Amino acid sequence: MDVIIIHGCPSNREKAMDEERRTYDKHWIPWIKMKLEEKRIKVETPLMPEPWNAKYNEWKKKFEEFEVNERSVLIGTSCGGGFLVRWLGDTGKKVKKLILIAPAIVHSGNYKPLYDLLKFKINKNIKSNIGEIIIFVSDDDEKGILKSAEIFSRDLKVKPIRFKNHGHFTLGDMGTEEFPKLLREVLR
Repeated sequence: MDVIIIHGCPSNREKAMDEERRTYDKHWIPWIKMKLEEKRIKVETPLMPEPWNAKYNEWKKKFEEFEVNERSVLIGTSCGGGFLVRWLGDTGKKVKKLILIAPAIVHSGNYKPLYDLLKFKINKNIKSNIGEIIIFVSDDDEKGILKSAEIFSRDLKVKPIRFKNHGHFTLGDMGTEEFPKLLREVLR
């Protein structure tokens, strides 16, 4: 098994932190990477191009630098989850597991900077190429994400795992970098 984690999209460049490290080095990502590597599981946490103004083809090019196969576990948080669903629909790749955490898709006139990445129709056939699909959503996330999770759940026929008071699964919302439920789902 190998794991690739795709981070989310900050609303602007300033929120992206250090230009060299940006969003992949915060929240629960370093913790889960460490825990999986302790078990000798290869983990990639690519830095996706300009996530505050994400372009699908640029993300696709970056993502395809990594090998994805039937033993891969893909984890996407927020817009990273939407990207993975779109990419899997476009490529028809087979993977072991897809875990979507507070996944995002543009379903209204909001989030114009993310239209190029997240305005797409879900290819419902991806379900036949994925061993298991898991969706995490928290009851107190923003309405757009709750609606996105509903759309992914409906189109992919997956009952989401619902959390209370985890917000957008950020360090600030969860109050911890540890995410044992995610670790269990990856290893299960």
